Amino acid sequence: MKYKMNKNKLLFWAAWVLLVSMVPLTILNGTGMPLATSPVLLANLAQRVLGLLVFVLLFSQLMIGANMHWFIDKLGAWVFKFHIVEGVTIYTLVVLHTIGFLLFNYFSGKGFDPFYVFLGFCILCENATELLYTLGRISFWLLTIAVFAGLLRTATPFLRIHWRKFHVLNYLVFLLVGVHGFFVGTDFRTMPFFIVGAGAYLFVLMIVIKRALISYKRQWD
Repeated sequence: MKYKMNKNKLLFWAAWVLLVSMVPLTILNGTGMPLATSPVLLANLAQRVLGLLVFVLLFSQLMIGANMHWFIDKLGAWVFKFHIVEGVTIYTLVVLHTIGFLLFNYFSGKGFDPFYVFLGFCILCENATELLYTLGRISFWLLTIAVFAGLLRTATPFLRIHWRKFHVLNYLVFLLVGVHGFFVGTDFRTMPFFIVGAGAYLFVLMIVIKRALISYKRQWD
């Protein structure tokens, strides 16, 4: 039993490390050894790395969360703690990614404008890029709601009952982040991340469609 548990843990960590390793491999394949010789390049590099990390860790988070009982049965209760730590880590990376965008604009001579970065939503955007930035902002605030609903789920009777409904927002966040990342930058379209990212996106999209159809069917049964 102990050998089987150790083997399962080894497979789990191997898969997780392989997933995360797509980030440095993609950065190196896309630009070679990135040398951040100026604040602008450093902020851009940070944005790219953090954006890719957020995507792969969100995929990991969704897969573990959707199959938590199975993972606990195969690996042990520590998986739940890992899930919580990974969730907090993802949110921290998202905040840092957004700050990276703020600094990139500043060092690029566009000024220091936190309102634009965090709250500059547009309905009728001037161009496609602004629309994609808006998707990123929406993702940030939806993730904020989902994360704090999970962390504070025992704080109030309302959250204790309904926190899972807020947690489902993570699926929408993942889909929005995928669109945002694929069209804003080039790393999402660079190998090997493209294959992994596209596969992960389609897999999660199928899960969302399946759950939506099941929920719709139950309403009419």
